[in-house]
Amino acid sequence: MESKAVLYKKNRDRIICTACARKCMIREGQVGFCGVRSVRGGELRLEVYGKVAAVHIDPIEKKPLVHFNPGSKVFSLSTFGCNWMCAYCQNYDISQRRKAEGAELSPSDVVLLARGYQTEGITYTYNEPVIFIEYAHDIGIEAKRYGLFNTMVSNGYWTEDAVDYAKDFLDAVTVDFKGNGEPKFMKRYTGASGPEPIIETISYLKEKGIHVEITDLIIPKIGDSLDYAEVLLKKIYDVLGPDVPIHFLRFHPDYKLIDLPLTDIKLLESHYNLARKMGFNFPYIGNVPGHPLENTYCPSCGNVVVKRYGFRILEWNVTNDMRCKNCGFKLPIIGKLSKNAFNDRFEEVYV
Repeated sequence: MESKAVLYKKNRDRIICTACARKCMIREGQVGFCGVRSVRGGELRLEVYGKVAAVHIDPIEKKPLVHFNPGSKVFSLSTFGCNWMCAYCQNYDISQRRKAEGAELSPSDVVLLARGYQTEGITYTYNEPVIFIEYAHDIGIEAKRYGLFNTMVSNGYWTEDAVDYAKDFLDAVTVDFKGNGEPKFMKRYTGASGPEPIIETISYLKEKGIHVEITDLIIPKIGDSLDYAEVLLKKIYDVLGPDVPIHFLRFHPDYKLIDLPLTDIKLLESHYNLARKMGFNFPYIGNVPGHPLENTYCPSCGNVVVKRYGFRILEWNVTNDMRCKNCGFKLPIIGKLSKNAFNDRFEEVYV
């Protein structure tokens, strides 16, 4: 398959990749930090175009996206590589393997599979999607022809060029902050410079009308400061306002940080309470199935409008036009409740 990339500029004897905020300057025969964008014949190539590392059928709430087509069944896929090097990555066998390999699937093949499994959308996830954005773009344009939506799970370490390129197919994105965006934490444990490029990305995404939800992985001992959380939340609030869903996620030990404990639930609750105090209407706690702060509460009357357990919707107290059934408050939920919302059967995909 053709692997020429789109997001790059030429600068004398180097190519500047403009897909992510690193803006790697790559010479002939070299590869960028992500391990999958390389220069051959004076052009930038996407070595994983059409090469899929993992696929699965997931509930959209797993992304987590809870204010976008709730209950939908999505076709999730990834390639290899990443523009970060998170020491705690749960998908490190995919993201930290910087190789051009995987099952051969053209954009049409992916859409055919997604339709065959009767999914409602495609999610680019498991590794950072912006590093394979040309492949995602071609899948996404094809998917839209058949009425499928497109979402991403991303670290948000993008450029304005990447957002502009994604706007033609991307409907929603979860942007994952780590450790409250504390710069020293990010540099040491993710290899990223800090949260500012991510804040810029979410601003660009908002300008393009792409639905955004935020996650913040709270990592005990090294990335759990409420002081830094307050700084980050202020920046998010200034860009996205009070109605952006923000998920405080429980950390599970993995990869190089297996000696750290699970995040204390009381610490997650403290982050939730801070967000509420700062004016956010829809904070959540994630990775704690059964916790009452998984639910969506009406900001007006306080009643549960969506009750959840993990990724499952248990109760839906919302009208067809997305209003609270108790008080009529208009909820900022995009799309509609899926016919699959109360069907918890999700499948492995074989390619």
